[in-house]
Amino acid sequence: MILLNYIIFAVFATILNLSSQFIYVEFTPFLIFKKEIAILFGTAIGLVVKYILDKLFIFKFQASNKAAEAKAFTLYSIMGVFTTIIFWGFEYTFIIFFPQSERAMYVGAIIGLSIGYIVKYSLDKKYVFKPE
Repeated sequence: MILLNYIIFAVFATILNLSSQFIYVEFTPFLIFKKEIAILFGTAIGLVVKYILDKLFIFKFQASNKAAEAKAFTLYSIMGVFTTIIFWGFEYTFIIFFPQSERAMYVGAIIGLSIGYIVKYSLDKKYVFKPE
């Protein structure tokens, strides 16, 4: 059941991430680094939402105090750096190879996020949400 919930939450966070990127790309007047900023924007939203869902429903983590909560979120974010490199690598590679296609950016994102979430689960289980 944990695996199914993790997959559902990963899909939900991916949808939020990509929706945020799409909204930014479509409705922002900025022209310089528009796709890159959209990627950062979507990643930030996905990070916070996925942290809350993983903490509460996957790992059932209860921090003993605010310092422990801050430590968990910091570790979660650090582990996210590794998986974000995977995600961004795929997404940006698709932007480079298919510069005229906005859809290609999202295909790269889906591939990168899928691989990243598999890696992230293992890292979070081992390093972030372990009993205090």
